Amino acid sequence: MSFTFFSKNKNQQEAANLPEEQPKDTTSDVLVHGNILIGQKSVSKDTAIEMAGQLLVDGGYVMPEYIQAMKEREKMLTTYIGNGIAIPHGVGAAKDKILKSGISVIQYPEGVEFGDGKKAFLVVGIAGKGNEHMKILSNLAEFIMEGDLLKELFATKEKDKLYKAFTSKL
Repeated sequence: MSFTFFSKNKNQQEAANLPEEQPKDTTSDVLVHGNILIGQKSVSKDTAIEMAGQLLVDGGYVMPEYIQAMKEREKMLTTYIGNGIAIPHGVGAAKDKILKSGISVIQYPEGVEFGDGKKAFLVVGIAGKGNEHMKILSNLAEFIMEGDLLKELFATKEKDKLYKAFTSKL
């Protein structure tokens, strides 16, 4: 199953009619291979959030201060959303720390404890510019319903499987 973070906008639809050398889809930069880590050893919840945030910083999606906002969000309300997935993201006041929309995906085959016996095997850091934040969250909510796919993603040793599951090839 493929997962699309955004539907094509008008500019992307028009780009589909351009000659081959023109890019047909610019949404794939929301997740790049460099923002995916697999086979990570279990760490504390705070460390997992920091790692997800640092990938976003390193990718040019957010300013470093966004990591603290992610940790503040977790203190207010857990970002564990069920089925082995946590989606750390910043509090609303950190919107100005987001440079562009992006996600990071970190696989922890042994899980990260998010409290009350809830383990996250995938920690998905989220930074959504403007309204894109809600689109990403909405699509992730649908994505976690794919139980068999998730179990495979929790254990895969192939980064490309995670990439393909979270993006679509248009």
